[in-house]
Amino acid sequence: MKRIKRFVVLMAIALLLSMTSPGLAQMTNIAQVPGLSVEQQARNSYAKGQFTEAAQLFQQAAQVYQAANNPIHQALSLSNLSLCYQQLGRWDDAHRAITESIALLNTIKEAKLDKSLALAQALDIQGGLQLARGQGEAALKSWEAATSIYTQLNKPNRVLTSQTNQAQALQNLGLYKKAISLLEPALKLPQLSTTNPEQLKPLLEKVAATPETATALRTLGESLRVVGNFPQATLILERSLAIANQLQLPEAIALTQLSLGNLARTQISLSKDSKTPINPQVAINFYKQVAASATPDLKVQAQVNLLSLLVETNQLDAAKALLPQLQQNIATLPPSRSAIASRVNLAQTMIQMQKQPNSQISWSEIAKLLAAGVKQAKDLGDIRIQADALGSLGNVYEHTQQWTEAEKLTQQAVQLGQQINAGDIAYRWQWQLGRVMKAQGKIESAIAAYTEAVGTIKSLRADLAAANPNVQFSFREAVEPIHRQLVGLLVESNQKDNLKAARDVIEGLQLVELDNFFREGCLNGNLAQVDQVDKKAAVIYPIILENQLAIIASLPNSQNKAETKNERDFRYYKTAISRQEIEKLTTKLEGGLKQSTILDLTLPLLQQMYDLVLRPEADDLAASQVETLVFVLDGVLRNIPMAALHDGQQFLVEKYSIALTPGLQLLAPRSLKQQRLGALVGGLSEARSGFEALPNVQQEVENIKAELPSQVLFNQNFTNSAIQGGIGGASFPIVHLATHGQFSSQADDTFILTWDGKIKVNELSGVLKTVEISQDNSLELLVLSACETAAGDNRSALGLAGVAVRSGAKSTVATLWRVDDEATAKLMSQFYEQLVKANQTGITKAEALRRAQLAILKNPDYQAPYYWAPYVLLGNWT
Repeated sequence: MKRIKRFVVLMAIALLLSMTSPGLAQMTNIAQVPGLSVEQQARNSYAKGQFTEAAQLFQQAAQVYQAANNPIHQALSLSNLSLCYQQLGRWDDAHRAITESIALLNTIKEAKLDKSLALAQALDIQGGLQLARGQGEAALKSWEAATSIYTQLNKPNRVLTSQTNQAQALQNLGLYKKAISLLEPALKLPQLSTTNPEQLKPLLEKVAATPETATALRTLGESLRVVGNFPQATLILERSLAIANQLQLPEAIALTQLSLGNLARTQISLSKDSKTPINPQVAINFYKQVAASATPDLKVQAQVNLLSLLVETNQLDAAKALLPQLQQNIATLPPSRSAIASRVNLAQTMIQMQKQPNSQISWSEIAKLLAAGVKQAKDLGDIRIQADALGSLGNVYEHTQQWTEAEKLTQQAVQLGQQINAGDIAYRWQWQLGRVMKAQGKIESAIAAYTEAVGTIKSLRADLAAANPNVQFSFREAVEPIHRQLVGLLVESNQKDNLKAARDVIEGLQLVELDNFFREGCLNGNLAQVDQVDKKAAVIYPIILENQLAIIASLPNSQNKAETKNERDFRYYKTAISRQEIEKLTTKLEGGLKQSTILDLTLPLLQQMYDLVLRPEADDLAASQVETLVFVLDGVLRNIPMAALHDGQQFLVEKYSIALTPGLQLLAPRSLKQQRLGALVGGLSEARSGFEALPNVQQEVENIKAELPSQVLFNQNFTNSAIQGGIGGASFPIVHLATHGQFSSQADDTFILTWDGKIKVNELSGVLKTVEISQDNSLELLVLSACETAAGDNRSALGLAGVAVRSGAKSTVATLWRVDDEATAKLMSQFYEQLVKANQTGITKAEALRRAQLAILKNPDYQAPYYWAPYVLLGNWT
């Protein structure tokens, strides 16, 4: 939790630093008019940093121009007066001056170029003031208006600057993808998310070397960093730095070096759990370069980021050596957004240092640092920064268990975040408020606060998805815990309404996780009524909490009263077990299942997993006479085939039909249409792209042809373009792909192998969705018969869910690991034989798969779960 807060502040600092400070407003053709000498003196004072003197002179110039009846130059002086006040932190005076300037210009009726240029510059200055005070939406409107005027005046450099300002306002609002989309055409660049880095290099060389492009590139690079497009961000920022060096722009050099340091820092944090963590020295070097050469404000920003990186990478001696110097430097900064953000970031880092052994940092000095930040933010009138400072101070009181103060401060932070509609900060303080309430035993209030946090996250889903899961809104360390902690509170009450709410929360978590997988908020779920889908099905939600496995089971209601016939019976079961123990058992079981010869060793683990997931509700399931178990699996449990769980006497598949779904919100409640079935079949039997041959795929294809009318694309004919053409022109409701493939927790690593390459999950879903557009017959069933989950990726089955929900298919059959392809050919033959019967007799797709699995299970050569268990049905099972 604490590290994530530092990341949020780190990005806020990067945004503050990247803001383009408007220069003094001026006319390109200044005439010899009264007041000019005073104005020039004011400009000279401003350039020397003598802002108080400059303000007095600009005010005097405005009065001279007013007396001379020169409203345009009067307005210019007022605009520049506003800039002086901004530099001095006199925010109300700055607002009055710029408001008077714009009002004066709007009174000039005749169309004049000078008037238009003066107005555009005033709008630029107003936008900077608004953004500095946390008014992102207002700033965006000001800069949009300025851009329109500059476009009409044919001033391309100023157009680009104003578009860059717009992008920074969008960043401030958390709309990073929109910022990218705005700057790509402004810089004459292609869509960067789909452009190969090697193709991007020569395009960047063509970008003109101007101060405006250096700033625009830096702003674009920052947005790319936040959304996780690291290769493109690196190239963009390197080009920005090259331009700044070429033009000898010291501030631009330092800002871009800071951005490159933040980019390296982000990648370090993402790699900390990988086998090859990134060396932090690259980021450290960039921060040190900025600290050695930049202005006091930039120097502090670099040192703050360096300190938090040293703490994160356990370089504690270096961190302790840097801290006193940083504290001294930060105390000398005049109040500003970036200075306050530095205080908050420093405080968060000091919290981490305070937890270390032999720490000499006291909670009181952290509280004093944040209290000063709160006062400065209040004086500044910046509600967003004030909310962050208040929430962080509340976090200090949470650590010291001073609950009354923690609650009061956190409540204020929540209210301020809601006041400016800043959901990206509000959800963090709503979460903190929930924890504080829970600690005081105020369970209802805690549930309310957690529910607000989840609701805020739901409203943020589109932007949440735009960011790399571990960067802007860390999924695993922030979003996911909020959902799970709320579920924990809800289920403990064991009340029906709360159990239904817990079910909805965990399904909402599944949606957010899939959004993160695809990095776009495109999954819009509507909760299906499971009674209408299948009244003989039970829906089971195993939920991994910190110290228990909670099970919510939605059962058909046993009462026959008319008023309750459409109600579900929600029940809660739990087993005391830690999350780490569940993960350890899952890892051991997953490894055993992928071996074909060690059933005796795996069986006890399957029984242990049964005892966790099914044993608590087994009697209730039997009493409800359900025929199908539908699992909404959580976390690492997705990598385990529920069909293989063993109750000591038989496998679960021997008793029930089984299906999976990422959530009923994504369920289309239809059964396989009563129609003449047929399939488009693609197969690859030869070794391609480093993957071994699958010799029995040919037999698998022949078996399907024997059962169903089929159009076949095999080996050399099984190409990307042929698949797209075949699917688009097919008249069959089934697509069967017998080839290598991989499911991963990363969309880029989830693919299907073809003769001429790989089809990644986003491309595959686009191809399959053409079926919905091009035909009356929708894609009812997608079968992927030789795919597997990525080894060593405990969230890899997320890729399988991603394919299922994005393919457009109502149902998907796939494998969790790649089985002996001879067994696959036999099982698929059985499956299609049963599927034909299902179309005639009305048995469900889940039952058709179950019968095929039982046929293989009864074969003495294939009794081990390795052969039959990895086949799972996702989506609609009816």
